[in-house]
Amino acid sequence: MQKRKSSTIAFLGFVLLSVIAAVMPHKGLAQEQDGATKLNCDETPCDAVARGRAAFNRRNLNELGGNGRSCADCHMPSDGFQLSPASARARYEALQARREHDSRADDPLFRPVDADDFRVNGENAVDFSNLVENGLVRVTMPLPLNVKLIDSVTGQHTDETSVDLWRAVMPVNNVAISGPDGVAPIWPPGAPRSPIMGQDPNGPNRQGGYQHDARFGTLQEQARGALIAHAQVSVEPPQRMLDDLAAFQQTLFSSPSVELLAGAILSGSTPFPDPDPELNELEQQGKVVFNRACAQCHGSTLHPSGSTAETGFVRPLVRYHQIFATCPRPTTDGYAPCPERLARNARTYRLTLANGAFQFFTTSDPGRLLLTGQIADLGVMDPTQLRGISTTAPYFHNNSAATLEDVLDHYDAFFRRVARNNPAPNLPPLLSSNGLVIDRGFVTADERVALLAYLRKL
Repeated sequence: MQKRKSSTIAFLGFVLLSVIAAVMPHKGLAQEQDGATKLNCDETPCDAVARGRAAFNRRNLNELGGNGRSCADCHMPSDGFQLSPASARARYEALQARREHDSRADDPLFRPVDADDFRVNGENAVDFSNLVENGLVRVTMPLPLNVKLIDSVTGQHTDETSVDLWRAVMPVNNVAISGPDGVAPIWPPGAPRSPIMGQDPNGPNRQGGYQHDARFGTLQEQARGALIAHAQVSVEPPQRMLDDLAAFQQTLFSSPSVELLAGAILSGSTPFPDPDPELNELEQQGKVVFNRACAQCHGSTLHPSGSTAETGFVRPLVRYHQIFATCPRPTTDGYAPCPERLARNARTYRLTLANGAFQFFTTSDPGRLLLTGQIADLGVMDPTQLRGISTTAPYFHNNSAATLEDVLDHYDAFFRRVARNNPAPNLPPLLSSNGLVIDRGFVTADERVALLAYLRKL
């Protein structure tokens, strides 16, 4: 990827935004007129939140052997505590402009560990195509005992014991209402799975977790994983630091109403408040569509991955799902093909099944299969909470959907695939007699308009 120049105006504008951006949760921190930060921690211990905020923004982790990154370098407050491709590109161009005048100029976002050529060039790696073009960072996962990578040249399996994936930086907002909730999902359906080579056939955190594949069961585990993998600390992070980071993150909300919901869930007070703002008629219609087509995966206040209360009937909870956002995608049902910038991340795998047979597949991300070794988990991810979704584009685990319209286009294809694989009379029931969850999507243009209006109001 060629290095690009930016104008002086763009560079100065980006630097100014970087300077004034601050971590401002709805609960816990308020801005004084003089710019100082006043703590108002409510029930959360002020000392833990204050320390957690400092740790979140701190680049100097020398005592831990870090690489100069802070949490906020990737979870940018100005990006809704995530990292958009536009911001990564702007920072890269600003860095190149600075280096024209100072060869030692630095931005901790661009560390070799997240360069495409890191496995070849190590600390001299300079190709940040995935980071700049896609807003994706490297996630290295161990391979299950029954999974091998295939060499694209020889066609033989390699000796690699881990694989590099490229995933989006998840927003930190609203983690207080996401993650484990103690509700067992009706997933996976069907008979119990047979373990392969002694591995847990269901994987960790069946009741929810953190990250796209829910591999972490607590915010402390998530923070530790990020510090080791992305800040590259060489010293074990102290437990108090991890607790402080978790305490701080639980003060970050996309709106005051979501904060109220989180407080009610934490205290156990019922009925839970509806976190929706006031809705107009179109948005209310969209809410009805959402509860029919989306809530069984993206949650309700009773299963709070960030959605709304349901009325009229009980909906089964689908904890993890495959929606074919990975690359390559099905060539049927209207799925948009992956752009080359994402398709190039695909690898070919060989999976040993429970009966000893081999199954080969090519994908940019095997999802929870890397946690279970089960072919049923190929491409399966944890559906995210949707509060504040209008401010966290692009979408999906690989930032492949640029807009909410693109998201709905993708789900149109997904529901067409579900209907094709489950012909009448299996649809439109939401739960078949054998316990298999069946999705029923929105089908009309009017419903689509209403749903978009509702999603933008969340």
